[in-house]
Amino acid sequence: MSQKIGLYAGSFDPVTNGHLDIIRRAAKLFDKLYVAPMTNTSKKYLFSYQEKKSFIEAEIKDLQNVVVVDGKSELSTDLARKLHANFMVRSMRNPDDFGYESGVASINRVLDKNIETIFLLANDRYATISSSMMKEVAKFGGNISEFVPQAVALELIKKLRKD
Repeated sequence: MSQKIGLYAGSFDPVTNGHLDIIRRAAKLFDKLYVAPMTNTSKKYLFSYQEKKSFIEAEIKDLQNVVVVDGKSELSTDLARKLHANFMVRSMRNPDDFGYESGVASINRVLDKNIETIFLLANDRYATISSSMMKEVAKFGGNISEFVPQAVALELIKKLRKD
């Protein structure tokens, strides 16, 4: 039987506790899970690929079957094919995410019919947070320590206070 290999791709700018919860839960479903900070051309990023990779790796070092890979310059389906991933992991925080995520899954299915999309619903505790929201709250001095890892919170404050 072939290995179950998943790819969880996202912008992770910054990674939140919600993303990390999805990674931990997805790691239980697959023999190997790749996590890939990717490029979304409609977003302006605050963190570099290396910073995002470091934040994620620091938080998942106990997960032996999870590897962070570079996906910044390609389609997620191309990366999945390269990694022999037969599943894409996508998450939904709320009903508003369904339309967008089902569209992504449909496009991915057209691009590669051999890759199945698996949706994980966000833990209720994290269902209201997004990376964009964390940047906004941090920019105006709000406490984000419940929503992102401590290293992320500190770096967010440092970067946003420069402006």
